[in-house]
Amino acid sequence: MRTTASRKEMIETFGLESVPKEKQSTPWYRFAFIQFSIAANAGNFIVPALSVIDGGLSFWSGVLATSLGALVGFLFVSYLSLPGSRLGIPAQYAIRTILGVQGARYLSSPIRSLTSLYWFSVQTIGGTYVIQQLFIRLTGYDLPFLIFSIPLSILMVTLAIIGFDAVKQATTYFLPFLLLGELTILYIYFTTNNGQGSWEKLQQGALDGSLSNMFFYASLAFVQYVSGVSAAADMTRYSKTPVHGFWGLFIGNGAGFLLTALIGCSSAYLFRDINPYVSASEQTSSPIFITIITLTAVISMISINISNAYTGGYSLLNTFSRLTRVQSAFVFGFLGVLLSGFPALVNEAESYISLLGGLIIPISAILCSDYLIVKRRHLNKQALAQLTKTSSINPWAMIMIIFGCILYFLLPGQWSPGFITFIVLMVSYPFIIRDKTWG
Repeated sequence: MRTTASRKEMIETFGLESVPKEKQSTPWYRFAFIQFSIAANAGNFIVPALSVIDGGLSFWSGVLATSLGALVGFLFVSYLSLPGSRLGIPAQYAIRTILGVQGARYLSSPIRSLTSLYWFSVQTIGGTYVIQQLFIRLTGYDLPFLIFSIPLSILMVTLAIIGFDAVKQATTYFLPFLLLGELTILYIYFTTNNGQGSWEKLQQGALDGSLSNMFFYASLAFVQYVSGVSAAADMTRYSKTPVHGFWGLFIGNGAGFLLTALIGCSSAYLFRDINPYVSASEQTSSPIFITIITLTAVISMISINISNAYTGGYSLLNTFSRLTRVQSAFVFGFLGVLLSGFPALVNEAESYISLLGGLIIPISAILCSDYLIVKRRHLNKQALAQLTKTSSINPWAMIMIIFGCILYFLLPGQWSPGFITFIVLMVSYPFIIRDKTWG
């Protein structure tokens, strides 16, 4: 009986309801550990690396531009985490106060679920490719893709099903290994390449690069991370106070991305490679270093995907409210494991990311504008009444989201349509909804 009870207590069962006050005890530094641990992964290296390879920026220009853009995005994420820490509710449930019950259940939550599901599978597939190649270098054996991808995805889903405590404990334990791996990569870059990968070479050009390109890649980094506003409260509903949740996310995200940008831009500037795990492993023949890099690639993939699966499950739960949290996490996990067995998804990544961005960026802009400007970071009784209504929708938000989707797909890619769409909606929405009521 004790074993059964302890297992039930170990698995998180809180769904859309508020987390009890006694459970809201997580300090800021635990959130910082979580966010720092999920920062450095194959997907997050892409924008900093491309700023150097395709954008022609110098090492420091790439780091500066992408870090500034990401920090602004993280600031919005931290602000949109406040409903979670104040009310103890998950993000997509809180979004009912902005989009209405129907808007949150049938637009925002499905899109967030699809986004989390897609990134879960892509991160698993991309990470598995790296692991597969490093395994060949270590052992000489070329094992089938599914032998790596399926067990890894099942492990990540299992941790997400257990819940927040598993996410918190796993990322905290992973952090020292991740730091060891990331420092190992930098050590290899600067010491084992016969002078090519030297610190002095990275100083060449200082802040060279056009301001327009710096702005473009800063906007790409901003767009990549501001979409996190639709899931930020899922974590901070367990925070000690709103201040702990806000600063824990911001410090962890900011510090984690800075290290990510340093490594990604180093790989691009020194070796013209967007994947530091691959470029670093190619610069050494040491089995110890290759093993450390392989483990780092595995751990970083697990860290980010635990978060994807955890938040994706809550988005699914907000749409299918009759499910329990465990059931929704299991359904999400089943789909994630299934998709992780189809490597062809990565081949169409650019088109899928563009399509998802055209949907999630307008929603993110409306969420930020409504909560920060219209509601002034405070949910009053009228707003909270929307949480339990069976049928309500914010028509003005829906109109603006549709307009944003059209604008996103009409703008040329070189104009950074995600950033322009976000700014246009952020600024115009308060004027559209002024003096209007809904729900």
